[in-house]
Amino acid sequence: MTITLTLLYDRIRWDEKELLNSARAKGLNVKEVDAKTTLFNLNETKAEEDYGDVVLQRCISHTRGTCASACLESKGILVVNRAYVSEICGNKLWSTLALIRAGVPTPKTIIAFTPESALKAAEEIGYPVVLKPLVGSWGRMVVALRDREEAEAIIELRSQMNGALNQIFYVQEKVKRPPRDIRCVVVGDKVVAAVYRVAAPGEWRTNVARGGSTEPCPLTKDVEDIALKAAQAVGGGVLGVDMMESPSGLLVHEVNSTVEFRGAQSATSTSIADEIVDYAVKLVRR
Repeated sequence: MTITLTLLYDRIRWDEKELLNSARAKGLNVKEVDAKTTLFNLNETKAEEDYGDVVLQRCISHTRGTCASACLESKGILVVNRAYVSEICGNKLWSTLALIRAGVPTPKTIIAFTPESALKAAEEIGYPVVLKPLVGSWGRMVVALRDREEAEAIIELRSQMNGALNQIFYVQEKVKRPPRDIRCVVVGDKVVAAVYRVAAPGEWRTNVARGGSTEPCPLTKDVEDIALKAAQAVGGGVLGVDMMESPSGLLVHEVNSTVEFRGAQSATSTSIADEIVDYAVKLVRR
């Protein structure tokens, strides 16, 4: 029997093209479904269309992707990653709590609910600190605060923004590290790629979307063990685990459930797309 793999997307990027090419090269039946134009009738026990044997959920929008995954799973469809994994990874509070519960080393982090308590949190951690949105990617709205004056200005600005999530302040220590972090791509129980993400000149954030570059990173036992432990902490699947080299050791600061791997692919000879497709096929044949 030929397996049918469905790619659920809201925009086709380089990463999605690689996944489609890999699946077709492996002889799979491939379907492409745009989540933006898809309806999910919650009262029906079966999906309105045939999603095949497994769905790779690759929506850029965290909310759209998580909701779509939940709808598909309610109809008995196998989805990678599962909705609860996307939900945990997409909210920095949930993912940090999951990592801490699993004993994964993380930066010191404090949650506050008012501008006044956010300033108190910054003082408790000690400047410089990093202020992050609970939900977001590509380093957007992530700000390093060097002192109280800077913190007062930025926190006041954040407090005036619309949206309930903007009134929750995720304050984290600014870890002393080289101008890079480590991105591990975890597929199931395997780290298929480990790369350094090096910050662009004049930029402290390492996101490739902000001009960062990638270089090969040795997959040491320490890096591998922490990456796999972090992936398991949030529910497992196909994940991007980001960690920093601190004076006290490696610290995991984020786990991504719809991992972009174009940058990582440029620094490794392993086909990340092939590994992801093989993993999805393995789940079907289990």
